[in-house]
Amino acid sequence: MFLIVAKYLIPKGYRGMAVFPFVILKYDFDKDNPVFVNHEKIHLRQQLELLFVPFYIFYLLEYTIRLIQYKNKDLAYRNISFEREAYTNEADLDYLKKRSFFRFLNYITLKQK
Repeated sequence: MFLIVAKYLIPKGYRGMAVFPFVILKYDFDKDNPVFVNHEKIHLRQQLELLFVPFYIFYLLEYTIRLIQYKNKDLAYRNISFEREAYTNEADLDYLKKRSFFRFLNYITLKQK
């Protein structure tokens, strides 16, 4: 994993994103935020499992479905299975050591509001 600070690569309203093998951060101080970095590391693992391109296709497809379902872009984003897994487990800094493969699938049918 490589941490990069690149303010202008991050979409408005977000602080970071994972694009394997990089974690791109908007702000330098987030490099020292273990919970935030762990959230992005969870995304790197998801991307690795799905071999990158299918991850992005699945992510956009699920976002579109959630947008139709919730009619709210923020709620749609928060309810993507990849995001649910990352937000639920970001504070557990040992999560990736014990995480089973394709764990994000457990978050597809759960509802979060």
